[in-house]
Amino acid sequence: MSNGFATRVLDVTTGGSETVYDLTGECVAFLAEVAQGRGGLLNVFTPHATTGVALIETGAGSDHDLLTALHHLLPADERWQHRHGSRGHGRDHVLPALVAPHATLPVINGELALGTWQSVCLVDTNKDNPDRQVRLSFLG
Repeated sequence: MSNGFATRVLDVTTGGSETVYDLTGECVAFLAEVAQGRGGLLNVFTPHATTGVALIETGAGSDHDLLTALHHLLPADERWQHRHGSRGHGRDHVLPALVAPHATLPVINGELALGTWQSVCLVDTNKDNPDRQVRLSFLG
């Protein structure tokens, strides 16, 4: 880390189904290495046209509820003008307008300052591409 900035790219395999992938552990581990007890900001960014980053409770059904809500808002059918790939793939390209491809989070004393039930998650509805990247950047 130089000048208070560090970055790392995570390779994530989301599989062949719609996924909410919890990145919180990777974020915490990254900060343990680079923040060194300092405060700052963690930016989480996914450089894909069909993924997003969400803060959401996981493990209690909210992750499944998010995918269900997205399926209702963005059905996988033939209404989309963007039509390559699997049926309804055009909706995947609309996803980042609703679930932004980034989040900037506070870091206090080297630790991620999330709410009690918040997790940092990659949201991927694109079943055609299971190999994803997420860039973590810490500015101290």
